[in-house]
Amino acid sequence: MARTLLLPRQAWAAIAIRTANLMAVSVMASVVLSYLILNIFSQGINETGLAAAFIAPLVLGGPMVFYLSLKHQELKFAYQRLEEAAARDSLTNCLNHGAFVEAVTVVLDAPDGAGGALLVIDADHFKSINDRFGHASGDTALKLIVAAIRAPLTELEIVGRLGGEEFGVFLPNASRETTRIIADRIRLAVRTIEFEAGDEICTLSVSVGGAVCSEKMGFNDLFRAADERLYKVKKTGRNNTDIVVIPKRPANEAIVPDQTRHLLYRGQKVRKA
Repeated sequence: MARTLLLPRQAWAAIAIRTANLMAVSVMASVVLSYLILNIFSQGINETGLAAAFIAPLVLGGPMVFYLSLKHQELKFAYQRLEEAAARDSLTNCLNHGAFVEAVTVVLDAPDGAGGALLVIDADHFKSINDRFGHASGDTALKLIVAAIRAPLTELEIVGRLGGEEFGVFLPNASRETTRIIADRIRLAVRTIEFEAGDEICTLSVSVGGAVCSEKMGFNDLFRAADERLYKVKKTGRNNTDIVVIPKRPANEAIVPDQTRHLLYRGQKVRKA
């Protein structure tokens, strides 16, 4: 019974509403059936019979209906928890690649959406940490990087692990200046990290590429633009940011929706969830 206390408030409200509705229907059915049966086979229903028809479903059925409603909500909540767990990277608690793409695509495809910005963040020289100090130190570094990424963000932004030491951040409706500021805050926050690996104190840095769009755009196109800026940063010294604004399409150019059900990521097909 203790685990039922973990249900959120909305679940308890749903249990109460479901129980009340089912009991109301049960009481009405009991009264109507009692009235019809007693009128057909006897002299009709009296006050005692009416009270019995009203009370019996509450006493006999109430606890059972409540119990079944409770179990229904427990099962529903358990499925929700499983879905959330399946959508998240177990190490960093970020959205995994597929869930991140899906979440960003929902925002980009919204009828009233106004675009946004995508940051692609890659840890610099991360392989050397794994090679020198082992994967446990690498895992620690990834957790610290994610904490630094989340530091300047609000609940409105979407954070995902794209793969390995690469992360994505989507900023809904963000301007170039806002995107630049957040990207640099993330970079600086990571740069201040120090952690013990073996007998050494290690520091970290990230390279950030970003793309800003102010109209509807497919995830693939937005990612490609941000990834190109990341590649440029990697080629010119790392530990830096580079943001590009994707120009608006001409007014007479039709926007062709992305009909593909596969997303390309580093040359690999990733099926959308």
